[in-house]
Amino acid sequence: MYVTGRIGRTEVATGLSVILLATAGIMAVGCYVMLQRARKEYKQARASVEDIVLSFNRQLGIESEKLEHVAFKLEALSAKSEVAIRKSDETQKAMPSMETAIASVSEDRDKISTRIDELTKQISDVIKSQVTLTTKMANVEEHAQQIPDSPEANIDAVIPIKRDRALAPLTETELAVLEMLATEGSKTAPEIKDRVKLSREHTARLMKKLYESGYLERDMLKIPFKYSVKKEMEKLLKKSEGGAT
Repeated sequence: MYVTGRIGRTEVATGLSVILLATAGIMAVGCYVMLQRARKEYKQARASVEDIVLSFNRQLGIESEKLEHVAFKLEALSAKSEVAIRKSDETQKAMPSMETAIASVSEDRDKISTRIDELTKQISDVIKSQVTLTTKMANVEEHAQQIPDSPEANIDAVIPIKRDRALAPLTETELAVLEMLATEGSKTAPEIKDRVKLSREHTARLMKKLYESGYLERDMLKIPFKYSVKKEMEKLLKKSEGGAT
């Protein structure tokens, strides 16, 4: 009976040991699971903290750049304000001279206004004089239209011919032109060119020379001009021809 009781206690102790071991194992497994979970949560929390720190650093960098930009703008504004203040001081210093200049301009404006009034009056007087002159010219033209035209009025005579030695300076061609005009009457330069067999330029120079020397008269009513021998030159030519015969 004693042995039986001892065996019973041994079994109870063994059972308790098994229970304790099982409980310890369960607790160990639970602790391990909790430890793994805690480690995982720690890693997640650490990653979150690192993300937060990185985000904070990034945001801090952005804010720092913004602050630097604001500081740069403030420096620029400060420089501009200094320039504006300096210009304002210069403007204030220049104000007296500007006021003097404005006063001078005002005086000049008054003088110019007075001068403009005088010029306006003078222009008005000139216009009145022009109207009067136009009226007088109209009257003169009206009287001139009533006067009959003289055929010799449009003939231009330049230099009176001297009778002594009038023919001496002439060349044979020039003398031939004068004799042709005295015999056949007035002609144009192109008509004379065909007769004397000279170029157009040479003939034009020849006729201009005879005209300016006073041998010819020039009718400018038509173009080309017509040339004719002056009356006194015609008499000289006739005398020359009479003496030759």
